[in-house]
Amino acid sequence: MNRLIDGACRAVEALIALMLAVMVLLVFGNVVLRYGFNSGITISEEVSRWLFIWITFLGALVALRERAHLGVDMVVGRLPPWGKKLCMAASHLLMLYMLWLLFQGSVAQTRINWDVQAPVTGASMAVVYSVGIVFAVFAALILLLDLARLLAGRLSDSELVTIQESEEAAALAQVLGPQADPKERRP
Repeated sequence: MNRLIDGACRAVEALIALMLAVMVLLVFGNVVLRYGFNSGITISEEVSRWLFIWITFLGALVALRERAHLGVDMVVGRLPPWGKKLCMAASHLLMLYMLWLLFQGSVAQTRINWDVQAPVTGASMAVVYSVGIVFAVFAALILLLDLARLLAGRLSDSELVTIQESEEAAALAQVLGPQADPKERRP
């Protein structure tokens, strides 16, 4: 199952790269056409906005899988393994609840906007809101897999903290060495 999800994440990363390339071409092409030839690509702004929304949600999905979201682990990092497991289970259950709310809201907005046409392209505005459905479903699968691995005892201690420090904090800790790491200090 992990291989399947990792493969899907690689496919999503490729899709994000493609969307970003299309977005850059549309925006750059529109700028060149406006200033160089006094014309433009009519759909450029609208499609670029939609691509940006999709890139954001899909990128958050990949970051969830890679545990790349930033956070503070001052409390959780100091807990014993059973405390980390309890916090992880509680956080996953809360995130699943939030995903359920996002899913319900996105389904409702997609239904409401199904027949609403975008001003320039004429496409359904449901395209914008359906990304919430996609994100909620796949993020829930990732969280449920992690929760199942937690309950089965197949997570290592390093996997119990599901966030990363900022690059600046990690670089500072590396420069200052273990004496600067609060986890290493004893009161």
